Amino acid sequence: MAFAEPVTLTGRNWVVLEPLKREHADELLQAAKDGELWNLWYTSVGDPDALFSYIDAALKMRDEQGALPFVVRRKSDGRIVGSTRYFNVDAKNRRLEIGHTWYSRSVQRTGVNTEAKLILLEHAFEKLNCIAVEFRTHWFNFDSRAAIARLGAKQDGVLRNHQVAANGTLRDTVVFSIIASEWPTVKAHLRFLLNKPRPSTTANGA
Repeated sequence: MAFAEPVTLTGRNWVVLEPLKREHADELLQAAKDGELWNLWYTSVGDPDALFSYIDAALKMRDEQGALPFVVRRKSDGRIVGSTRYFNVDAKNRRLEIGHTWYSRSVQRTGVNTEAKLILLEHAFEKLNCIAVEFRTHWFNFDSRAAIARLGAKQDGVLRNHQVAANGTLRDTVVFSIIASEWPTVKAHLRFLLNKPRPSTTANGA
């Protein structure tokens, strides 16, 4: 039995996370077109021609490394608005990473990411009994770094020249984590964020 078995995770108000399937390709493409996310050089969102390769790579990671990729479906209208993943799963030490996360531009800075992270963390700490959950992002992905810190994760450090990107540039990776003893406080914080009144949003999620 895999450490992280396929599961559907349902939030209270914003999202449902469903295990990724190849049948989600058309909906994922429409989600990525909202903001043309493949043009962000520091992310790994596949362009339209590479979408099936992106999905196949995620499913291969699931089958060979115990990862669990999800699509993020908005509850209000049933539309897929992004993707996220459990990966770098270390079953022996009860650790995993949450990442490969992206969202349509129109749902950024809404409650979508907060609730998605809440239910992912809840499952990791309370069902899988993880002792730590890690997040990593590109040094230049300032929005992602701010979003991870806003969740309540603490920065562990920076892996310098960690990876060679597809465009040949060198990636410095910023590492964050939440540990099990911090989870009750982080959970209360995330629920507080979700219950706060939100300003009216525009089509860009501003």
